[in-house]
Amino acid sequence: MDVSHEINLLVQEIQRLGTKNADGQTMVKFGVLFNDDRCANIFEALVGTLKAAKKKKLINFQGELLLQGVHDNVDIILLQE
Repeated sequence: MDVSHEINLLVQEIQRLGTKNADGQTMVKFGVLFNDDRCANIFEALVGTLKAAKKKKLINFQGELLLQGVHDNVDIILLQE
């Protein structure tokens, strides 16, 4: 699967699972995204897709790498709807 396609799917999943923050941006906790059955079936390497989307400035989150358990409460913020 090509990276651009996976990033587009990621944006759709963040919109589906997320909520709006005070700034009107859609956000979702990493743990919610990681533990979602649909996301588990779509993304072979969720962390890699998140990193690629962050590099393209489509999303933002604290840190460089997110790990299950340790970073479950980290907000992933969608910068472009």
